[in-house]
Amino acid sequence: MPANSITPDGFVYASLTELVGLDARARGLSFVARQPLSSILSGNHASRLRGRGLSFDELRHYIPGDDLRHLDWRASLRYGKPFVRTFTEERDRPTLVLVDQRMSMYFGSQRYFKSVTAAQLAALCAWMAFHAGDRVGGLVFGNQRVEHVRPLRSRARVEALCSAVVRANHALTAFASEDADGQLDKVLRTCVASAGHDHLICIISDFAGISEQTLPLLRQLRQHNDVIALQVYDPIALQVPDRGRVNVTQGTQQVELEVGKRRVSKPLGDFLAGRLRDVEALLRRSQVPLMLISTAGDSLEQLRRELGRLAQVPR
Repeated sequence: MPANSITPDGFVYASLTELVGLDARARGLSFVARQPLSSILSGNHASRLRGRGLSFDELRHYIPGDDLRHLDWRASLRYGKPFVRTFTEERDRPTLVLVDQRMSMYFGSQRYFKSVTAAQLAALCAWMAFHAGDRVGGLVFGNQRVEHVRPLRSRARVEALCSAVVRANHALTAFASEDADGQLDKVLRTCVASAGHDHLICIISDFAGISEQTLPLLRQLRQHNDVIALQVYDPIALQVPDRGRVNVTQGTQQVELEVGKRRVSKPLGDFLAGRLRDVEALLRRSQVPLMLISTAGDSLEQLRRELGRLAQVPR
């Protein structure tokens, strides 16, 4: 399909105007749960510095090696477990948004294509990080190409990231080549090499094509960084229609199936739901927080709910 025939309607193809406009809607959202005994991110958006004269941050569970002078006896007695007071020295940090725009994302049975929902989430995450005072960059990957936007604290850099996402999104067509094997792992490996320490990394993908290398790569990323996974899925993965035809992809192959018969619909439903469970199990083992985002709903409202849900998960 020629590039000039693409209509950025915000449903099949992402609109740059919409992504930039999400700036206003992202205000008030934060990855940091400012709650006394729980937080979404292990690093809590600041360097963990222990000492006198610094700003009090929160109470958290005692970790062997913590300074015993910072034990909070009142909280420890109340909850029956040792808690320590932590202090922070606020500073900005780089945020990397990894955005999947492979062919496996070029699908939608209801409101949005997965690729468009991923684009919206990428813009929301980028604007949230920018409003938190962080430097923002990312890796935008398609079937073959990976575009690296280096982190910088500026509105123009967030807009550059949105532009990179739109370019990759508009390159998707029904006639595009199949996904390259191992592309997800390749991007994770690149991120491991470039992120180093003390980054916030948001991975937005359907996680098609996970392999035996994906888990150790996620663990490497998480070892020195805060990592969040946002898995984009289509509702068809939870409820296969009882009639008609559907296209199914594993990232490298696509087939069209007639789902009017039980011998097709039941195995198909088991397969699609199984993919969601496989990713959930993988991320649980890697200890990366997971948010599930459906293409059938508003991305921002779902993100708000998922942030609230994760904030209640004890660490």
